[in-house]
Amino acid sequence: MTWVEAEASHVSCPSHGVGVQRVQWARPGSGFVYAFEELCAWMAVRTDKTTLSSLLRIAWRTVGAIVERVAEAALAQFDPLQGLLRIGIDEVAYRKGHHYLTVVLDHDSGRLLWASPGRNEETLHTFFDALGPVRCKQLQLVSADAASYIANVVRERCPNAVLCLDPFHIVKWATEALDEVQREV
Repeated sequence: MTWVEAEASHVSCPSHGVGVQRVQWARPGSGFVYAFEELCAWMAVRTDKTTLSSLLRIAWRTVGAIVERVAEAALAQFDPLQGLLRIGIDEVAYRKGHHYLTVVLDHDSGRLLWASPGRNEETLHTFFDALGPVRCKQLQLVSADAASYIANVVRERCPNAVLCLDPFHIVKWATEALDEVQREV
């Protein structure tokens, strides 16, 4: 194991107050080098925070702060909404009592692009506002369930996109119809 120690001077800024001088091997506000933070973020995707914090010997709140810094830095270099052609829209329940998130996925990469509390036209308009009118026109396909609020917003905001039903709901509805026929027979 190698330990590297370096002095970082305290500086006084009229608008931000006293802080530590920025160093080239660490993100601002971090007490860890880039490599350690990248390792921590990579491991956070693959294991839980408790295991990770005991393995790396840092507090689990520190794990969360590191993941936020790494994600923020990654998003600053990458626009996840760039080049979208095919997306999926759905809602998921996240708490008892009808609390929902509207989620948007990129069918080509399989990535989650966007999520926001609510399942109504206003919530979905927020995503398309972030996407912008030019990129909305570039969308070719939008898959979703049969929710009317999704169809209304997609028809309004994405004139060139084909709206289709997602395979999960088609199979679900077909299975339910078969079960009903079997019960009648």
